[in-house]
Amino acid sequence: MIRLSRFVLRHRLAVTLSWLVLFLAGAVAASQLSDQLTRDFSFPSTAADEANGAILATYGNGAGTYPLVPVVVLPDGTGADAPALRQAFDAAAVRPQLRVVSYPSTGDRRFVGADGRTVFGLVFLPPATGGPAPDYGAEITQAMSRVLPAGATVHVTGLGELATADDTGSGSSVLTETLIGALGALVVLAFVFSSLLALVPLLVAAVSILTTFLIVLGLTAFSDVSFIVQFLVALVGLGVAIDYSLLLVTRWREERAHGHPGDEAVHRAMATAGQAVLFSGVTVAIGLVALVVLPVPFLRSVGYGGMLVPLVSVLVTLTLLPVLLATVGRRVDWPRLRREETASRAWRAWAGGVVRFRWLAATVGVLILGALAVSATGLKLGDADSEALARSARPDAAAGLADLTRAGIPTGVLTPIEVLIPAGTAPPTGLDALPGSYAAVVPPDAGWQRGGTRLLVVLPRDEASSDGGKSTITRVRDTLTGVPGARVGGFGVLEKDAQQALYGPFPVLLAVIGLITFILLARAFRSLLLALKAVLLNLLSLAASYGVLVLVWQHGYGSEVVWDIPATGAITFWVPLMCFAFLYGLSMDYEVFILARIREEYDRTGDTRTAIVEGIGRTGRLVTSAGLILFLAFLSLSTAPSTEIKILATGLGAGILLDATVVRCLLVPATVSLFGRGNWWLPNWAARLLFLPVPTSDLPADSPADAPERTPFTTVG
Repeated sequence: MIRLSRFVLRHRLAVTLSWLVLFLAGAVAASQLSDQLTRDFSFPSTAADEANGAILATYGNGAGTYPLVPVVVLPDGTGADAPALRQAFDAAAVRPQLRVVSYPSTGDRRFVGADGRTVFGLVFLPPATGGPAPDYGAEITQAMSRVLPAGATVHVTGLGELATADDTGSGSSVLTETLIGALGALVVLAFVFSSLLALVPLLVAAVSILTTFLIVLGLTAFSDVSFIVQFLVALVGLGVAIDYSLLLVTRWREERAHGHPGDEAVHRAMATAGQAVLFSGVTVAIGLVALVVLPVPFLRSVGYGGMLVPLVSVLVTLTLLPVLLATVGRRVDWPRLRREETASRAWRAWAGGVVRFRWLAATVGVLILGALAVSATGLKLGDADSEALARSARPDAAAGLADLTRAGIPTGVLTPIEVLIPAGTAPPTGLDALPGSYAAVVPPDAGWQRGGTRLLVVLPRDEASSDGGKSTITRVRDTLTGVPGARVGGFGVLEKDAQQALYGPFPVLLAVIGLITFILLARAFRSLLLALKAVLLNLLSLAASYGVLVLVWQHGYGSEVVWDIPATGAITFWVPLMCFAFLYGLSMDYEVFILARIREEYDRTGDTRTAIVEGIGRTGRLVTSAGLILFLAFLSLSTAPSTEIKILATGLGAGILLDATVVRCLLVPATVSLFGRGNWWLPNWAARLLFLPVPTSDLPADSPADAPERTPFTTVG
């Protein structure tokens, strides 16, 4: 770190100009990025994906997306057999590549509501290609309205339409969310530094975010990148870059307060805080390996984008920030209302109290996280249900859903199951009578017979992501096992298979990531127990954040109050995995910040209690402020128009808040105090395996954790 620090200060002009060029290029890239991102949610190698691929190859529509659902309400005195209704549903095929099924085309009365005047149909769409997708809903509404009788209404709904937020509502853009998060961060930084230095971390964050956008734009030339990446790069990048800058700048101020002038203060800060920043960035990136190794394109792209965020932030923090501190740092550290000569009295007092009542603190922390973790055992994976989506949907889609449910038609019809069979095969008769099946339809239209195949559609009573909907999918598959060449597809079926594909290998993946993290932390802390404790507490904190998701969204204790969205009944299936990938590393940041300083104080004093009090006194305000900044960034993310993004933001924000408060303020100091001398145990064999200098310690391998304090840790060589 010192060699790196000397290098960048020796070449400060070249370093500054290089980052300036990347900053400007990133600003140009950011304006072009959104047009290059995709909304592809395919899951290769699953049975449903293969079925959907066959349907798309033959028919060119449906399968990979939920259909649009036009809902017509006829005026009093007009029945479903009116000629105008047939003309309207014929007009719904506004483009040749659309496939339509309705009451006029099948004669099936189950497309008609209990009132006899509400009639729905399904319009299957072609897959989205590059560029903005056509607004089929608006086109269909206009086409059908022109031929419907006076007094009739038509609203186009569907899960896809419901998931699209009302453009006139409170949904905000990536830029707006980032600016909101930056404003909140500036308030926190002004409190922490009480000087113009508060602007420096924001500058570092701006360079980090725009440089990452530039790299992501380059990635789009080689592979598809999900639209989710732009939100995560902007807001996670904002929080992470500010956190790393906060740590380094705070340590630089401390070194200056201790009488180290000019470049020397920068070198000393880099040797301590800089090393913690490097370990933190690598740990965050390792957590995102969980997404990169999965055979799912959109999650892999999120993993790549997510890994770039901490790595670029680390690079900017360890190169550009030292130059800024060495050149303008002293001048912008004005009016210096806060001093860094000594540790925070309030945090030293807090740490002392936790050490004194360590059993009580540990018990309270475990109970809080344990209660939330127990709630997580009720986690159900799936899409938000239609009622929840309708609260933030466009008026036309919400009105169509209301018409549908008012007529007694189950919302499961929004998530049809598509069945592909050979043309000469008789359709299975048992599909209509299956439990959970509302209707099984064999449309006679030519658009449903092509290439030696024919398509059937099964309309479930329950939406596909619900337990009832999943059971119906299983029954349909079981019924078709005896039909040669039959394939079961549809977006809901794909999601069911995707959950198994994503979470099947997850335990092994978790074990591998945990082991790699343990090895890195054992090297960083020179302790086996501290590294193991860090991994276990991190996993407990993650489980607690899942519990918050279950309570707030699945059960609705807060979603309606805060976002005016009722309980979703399930958590979008990819959200827990993405929460793990980001929170695992982000939460570990604070562990590294705190324990690195406690380790440093222990090496200096040889006393665990003193190390805890001084370590927390030096890092307590820093960690709490950093956590608050990240929480505010995720709070900004929760203003995104998509309900799924709101759920993701809630999980990330809850995880950071729990980690920065319950875990780092209670459990970390309490458990370190309880373990006592055992915290610093590193046997010779472990030191050799970790490529560390063999410690000279008089602590035998079987010494109890509460053995008396002895000499501080020393190394040979």
